[in-house]
Amino acid sequence: MDKFSARETEWMLELDGIQLAGFWRRAFAFVIDGIFVTIIFSVLAASITMGYMAVTHKRPTFTVNGKIPHSEAEIEKQEPQLEKGGESKGLSLVADVVIPVLYFGLLLWKGKGRTPGKRMMKIRVVSIVHRHLSLWHSVERALGYGAAALEGGFGFVQYFIHPYRRCVQDRIAETIVVTEAGYQAMQHKLDHPLVPDGQ
Repeated sequence: MDKFSARETEWMLELDGIQLAGFWRRAFAFVIDGIFVTIIFSVLAASITMGYMAVTHKRPTFTVNGKIPHSEAEIEKQEPQLEKGGESKGLSLVADVVIPVLYFGLLLWKGKGRTPGKRMMKIRVVSIVHRHLSLWHSVERALGYGAAALEGGFGFVQYFIHPYRRCVQDRIAETIVVTEAGYQAMQHKLDHPLVPDGQ
């Protein structure tokens, strides 16, 4: 592309006046989505573990002071001293990064700005530079949650500082979070509405 296009400005003007989502709606949507992520990870981890044990015909074992206990009495006697098995780095990476990014990224993209939590709280993520959220914008926003958390949570607190209630993940992905009612009202006033959600 050799020349700059001001289409982004046109889209921003169309978004002018749209109702932004409140803090508690956004927070509850995030908590609901967090519960879904936890459930998904738990089911996947249990399925993989059970599958591995079925294929290798192994039973889960644990050690007491470096030795495998042979009787229930030994287990009960040493129960407070059970050594916690080291969590693998791969499992930690999957739990902390891969599943949340896939969940928030894919569902935000496929849901046209709505994850299950956002849908329940009647809010939606909208790009301020494009008419539609692309897969990359959705994944970028999902990674932005990590950036907000890395700042000691200050990335989320920026909601109260930024004039358009944008947290770190919103600024990274160039998005805003709006109410569903505001979004639908904007749809009706546009001469060329967005692609319908197919509800």
